[in-house]
Amino acid sequence: MSDKCIVHENHDHEHGPNCGHTAVRHHDHIDYLHDGHLHHPHEGHVDEHVLEVTDKNPAQCTGGHQCDAHPSDHVHGPGCGHEAVPHGDHIDYLVDGHLHHQHDGHCDDHGPLELA
Repeated sequence: MSDKCIVHENHDHEHGPNCGHTAVRHHDHIDYLHDGHLHHPHEGHVDEHVLEVTDKNPAQCTGGHQCDAHPSDHVHGPGCGHEAVPHGDHIDYLVDGHLHHQHDGHCDDHGPLELA
């Protein structure tokens, strides 16, 4: 992870416990899912973070993911009812503690996301 801040400009919401946004563990800190962004409060501003592609959270196609959390014909995307999570160079959707990625007519499993 880079030490360089990528500041989310014009952010007047204060993230913290009970702020209303989903808190997730990311490295040694807590980030907050907010409108498709992963926000980290830091030294008087809010940083934009992205979940890295790792062995735990891969980005490759998994050939389809069977999940009981939603109907098999559910399509992830804006407005689908699941929170968007920036992951590598794409957006995944948080479903029951793991990342779903809509791909080629199926849903890939991009691994777990630890909620805080």
